[in-house]
Amino acid sequence: MDEIFSVFAIEAREQLEALENGLMQIEQGDRDPETINAVFRAAHTIKGASGVVEIAPIEKFTHVLENVLDRLRNGEIEVGGDLISALLQGCDHIGALLGKIENGEVEADPEMQSAGDAIAERLRAFTAAPEAATAGLPDQQEGEVERDGAAGTAIHDCWHISIRFGRDVLRNGMDPLAFLRYLLSLGEVAHITTLCDAMPDAEEMDPESCYLGFEINFRSHADKDKIEAVFDFCRDQCELHILPPHSKIGDYMALIEALPEEVMRLGEILVKSGALTREELDQGLAKQQTAAQQAAAAEQQAPHIGAILIEARMVQPEIVEAAAVKQKQVGEKKAAEARLIRVQADKLDHLIDLVGKLVIAGASANLLAQKSRQATLVEATSVLSRLVENIRDSALQLRMVQIGETFNRFHRVVRDTSKELGKEIELTIRGAETELDKTVVEKIGDPLMHLVRNAMDHGIEPAELRAARGKPAVGQVELQAYHDSGSIVIEVSDDGGGLPKEKIRRKAIDRGIIGAAQQLSEQEIANLIFEPGFSTAEKVTNLSGRGVGMDVVRSNIRALRGSVEVHSEEGRGSRFTIRLPLTLAIIDGFLVGVEKSSYVIPLEMVVECLELKEAAVDRNYLNLRGEVLPFVRLRELFEETGAAPARENVVVVKSGTQKAGVVVDVLHGEFQTVIKPLGALFRHLRGIAGSTILGSGDVALILDVQALTQLAASAEERTLAAADSRVR
Repeated sequence: MDEIFSVFAIEAREQLEALENGLMQIEQGDRDPETINAVFRAAHTIKGASGVVEIAPIEKFTHVLENVLDRLRNGEIEVGGDLISALLQGCDHIGALLGKIENGEVEADPEMQSAGDAIAERLRAFTAAPEAATAGLPDQQEGEVERDGAAGTAIHDCWHISIRFGRDVLRNGMDPLAFLRYLLSLGEVAHITTLCDAMPDAEEMDPESCYLGFEINFRSHADKDKIEAVFDFCRDQCELHILPPHSKIGDYMALIEALPEEVMRLGEILVKSGALTREELDQGLAKQQTAAQQAAAAEQQAPHIGAILIEARMVQPEIVEAAAVKQKQVGEKKAAEARLIRVQADKLDHLIDLVGKLVIAGASANLLAQKSRQATLVEATSVLSRLVENIRDSALQLRMVQIGETFNRFHRVVRDTSKELGKEIELTIRGAETELDKTVVEKIGDPLMHLVRNAMDHGIEPAELRAARGKPAVGQVELQAYHDSGSIVIEVSDDGGGLPKEKIRRKAIDRGIIGAAQQLSEQEIANLIFEPGFSTAEKVTNLSGRGVGMDVVRSNIRALRGSVEVHSEEGRGSRFTIRLPLTLAIIDGFLVGVEKSSYVIPLEMVVECLELKEAAVDRNYLNLRGEVLPFVRLRELFEETGAAPARENVVVVKSGTQKAGVVVDVLHGEFQTVIKPLGALFRHLRGIAGSTILGSGDVALILDVQALTQLAASAEERTLAAADSRVR
């Protein structure tokens, strides 16, 4: 894909996301004009950018979308479910067109073009409706004249034209009334006041001089430039001020907001928005220059151009303030952008790979220094190790992104799915600022999608049932993220009916997953939903019932070296807890050994280390300060043939809420680990999450703590069950 199109697609995706998020806020009751303006600006930016790179399908379609948003912004159409649905459908079509661009196709195929035309027609219906409704109404109904007694000026929905003709207008062959008659070709005069304050006494009056002025309330759809052009021939011989109607002030402010993000002077912003003409700006600059000279002579501060324009009644204070805000925002944004640089993800991946090799090389140098026993060399390598660790942390921080972008996508999912299900559901997001590795964020989207959809389909009850249970009609789904012990925890919870555990148990017995006489705890019954093909849905729908989903969720999360647990209370709701590592590339590990083999345990999962007592040699659990701790022997798990040493050690690990022990021969201590994925041939091995290279050049396996804790727990249950049967 061409680099220009690539940059356009990236930036358009960002604007499209802002557009969609803004529409969701509006539908949820946000009527802040700034929110509506932000939505309009996003569409306007996409249209403008697509025009610059000459992508006609996007420019043409976005123009239709922009027209609807313009009417919404001006209050000409009301917010409604149909309107938001049509606009979101338009967003989806723009996203599809961007997908074509990303695949190197500039033109839309006929099928997509036909779909776009249908959506455009649906959108045009909203722009046509207000026109049909107001057709035939006289312009006089646009607004009524009020009077501000203090200032004596008209406040209404008309242009206010204040003109004082110069003394020599008549001598130069120009008739003031001719200008007024020409003005009527652009609209109608709603009110006019003739100003005679410059009229001298009769004996001093010159019949060839003009002493008249007019204050005119002018109703017209013409812009300021066209109205000012009426007086072009006498512009240098009169004093002219044109102020837009109050209903136009909001339009000018919106146009200012929609201007391109370019560094411009205040006067340029006002001229480009149409609130000020070039002639008015030139007059204002001339006055500013004169005022600056006078201020310099008096050693005072020169007035700003905005104040001069307001004082000269060329523009309203609100518009000048909006232009100043725009100028400040652009300046701050440009300053922020100057501190940022876009970097392709594959370049970051290459950097992380190099840092990983640096970590291995540093470990090798440290090992050689330790063997040499040279104090100066050991000290130098320790400094090198600290620097490598800092470089590692900084490099990994480059890949950290906030999870909020992923979370925000679910507003649209919840909206569409709740309408499909006929339920009222509200999504709450907490911890959107939580950061984790970009790779993890990209891969966690699908599992979260399954969990959110299941929460809405299975969890949230119909409104009638919620009312019977004394719950609010609107169901609640919550997404929350936070850091905990070097990991990130993501929770998906709902206030629905919870898991039907008895129904789950019967279904598991029917499918042969468990025996009819088998006793399971409530937590174990809940975990049955993660079994392949397991489903309690009565019928298959677009959302669920096919027996795929929850097992895919677990396998995908395990592929990320994470874990998922479910906690449910019938009638009150469920909570799915996902625990993931912050990064998939480099971790701090704890190095242990069994025979000649080395293993690495993720350091954040290590609780403590202790010696294995002789009393626990013949069983698979031990007493840890009154707590039963199941353990697994790596020697037996990986079938090491040598004899166990006289002293064995237990590394106590924790995965989620489960604790277990890992029995090893030797404890080597902390170790920076570069994770290498296992090949396809070894992915079926249980208890192994990856591999790494030690400083000595040997390969060490990284242990899957979650799998080991589950293995230890099941071994403990078998041991206790066997002991119980012997007692009986």
